[in-house]
Amino acid sequence: MHLSEILTHLGEDHEKYFGATAPPVIQTSNFVFKSVAEFRSAIQHEFDEHIYTRGNNPTVKMLREKLAALEETEDALVFPSGAAATAMAVLSLMKSGEHIICIEKPYSWTRTLVAEILPRFGISYSFVDGTDTEAIRQAVQPNTTFMYLESPNSMTFELQDLAACAAIAKENGIATLIDNTNCTPLFQKPANLGIDLVMHTGTKYLNGHSDVVCGVICGSRKNIEKIFHAGYMTFGNIISPHDAWLIMRGLRTFELRVKRSYESALKISQWLEKQPKVRQVLFPMLPSFPQYELAKKQMKGCAGLVSFYLDTESVERVEAFTDKLERFLLAVSWGGHESLVMPMAAFYNMPGKENPPLPPNLVRIYVGLEDPDYLIEDLEQALAVM
Repeated sequence: MHLSEILTHLGEDHEKYFGATAPPVIQTSNFVFKSVAEFRSAIQHEFDEHIYTRGNNPTVKMLREKLAALEETEDALVFPSGAAATAMAVLSLMKSGEHIICIEKPYSWTRTLVAEILPRFGISYSFVDGTDTEAIRQAVQPNTTFMYLESPNSMTFELQDLAACAAIAKENGIATLIDNTNCTPLFQKPANLGIDLVMHTGTKYLNGHSDVVCGVICGSRKNIEKIFHAGYMTFGNIISPHDAWLIMRGLRTFELRVKRSYESALKISQWLEKQPKVRQVLFPMLPSFPQYELAKKQMKGCAGLVSFYLDTESVERVEAFTDKLERFLLAVSWGGHESLVMPMAAFYNMPGKENPPLPPNLVRIYVGLEDPDYLIEDLEQALAVM
């Protein structure tokens, strides 16, 4: 199916809602039935029927269909956050006594899930260097049932060889899940490389307007239905119809936004490599990136995220650089119109907390939809203070 068909038409039936070009927001908690027999049938098929918006809603269903088609999977579920999506997938498919393999630099709340929450339920874990396929193979134990991947991850962009990881998992009966937020379905299709479940923080590019927090899990109907009947329904994890509608609104410009952000990020990363006050630039599609060949093999592009090490060890000098920026907003998350900056130095010297494992001179920027030359001017004047 053509990408334009998915983004603007799939799942929409204009005749059902008065010929309106935009899909409707079915803002209701309940759905009524004409008879007990009809009600009973719906209860028996709750995965497909609309009974109560905690499980299914027509607006959310339209979004699910589009997201599954984008990732070329059979179905999808939408959650209130990316963290919720990951947690519900893991908790729905694992049980006490089992073991999970996780890449060693996951998203912080995923690390909390794996290292602090899962052990409470008798699930053991191993953090493994995801850039080393053999290390992943060696981490497999007789009770390993789940493998969590992020490729690229969100700060230093380490990759995993997804086809190789999928092969290891299939040999050992292990379910695989990847956070594909960075590449989006536009630049990487993990399911086509053998990965079972594909997660997105839909807050980022899928929505793209910095006004919705959501998460997505795409996969086979069997796995999605299992998650639906376990964690999804039990914990009440559906998003609101209005939020689903906002994400569909964002999808209409998804391809244009992602391409613009990526192309601008590539230009800015190339410029940063030439700056004497920058030690190293991390961007998967740069030839200098340590895993550039793997990136070219399994990705067509990536997010507008660029990380770089400033030529200093001083937290204060990193703060001075960051505070001098005027066109990059200081904030977490990314994926909207606006460009952002997040320095690791901000996480240093917090009372009662250990300093993070990443060095303080690491700065991550998100390149939004502004003119890249306009953003380069801002970076140039901020670097001058160093």
